[in-house]
Amino acid sequence: MKTLIVLSALLFSAVAQAETGTAIFAGGCFWCMESDFEKLDGVSAVESGYTAGHLANPTYRQVSAGGTGHAEAVRVTYDAARISYATLLDYFWRHIDPTVKDRQFCDSGSQYRTGIYFRNPEEEKLARASLAALEKSGRFVRIHT
Repeated sequence: MKTLIVLSALLFSAVAQAETGTAIFAGGCFWCMESDFEKLDGVSAVESGYTAGHLANPTYRQVSAGGTGHAEAVRVTYDAARISYATLLDYFWRHIDPTVKDRQFCDSGSQYRTGIYFRNPEEEKLARASLAALEKSGRFVRIHT
């Protein structure tokens, strides 16, 4: 009976992991982005951090001073059975100003640039399609994201 319980637990764990997704977005101040994504049903965790830089484990002070190449970003962990990556992309576009470079609202500097950091070919396909749809909509003259 003990073996059955362990196997059942492993099976349940594999199913739960298969439904968990991770998305990384840069949209200016990471605390603002974190607060926005935490409101979504199906999002289980949002963590602030840095991405796309050349210094390992940078501090807030180092990134804020510039020169590390990092962008402030959030890692969104979500239940793929409850919310899709495409929905997260749509939400991202609605919470940034994609028309400005290296700035979001009152924060300026390359660390506040916007970006979608896809982790696999499917996410890349969806991210590029969402950008193309936004460009095609004509809502913005130029998109810097």
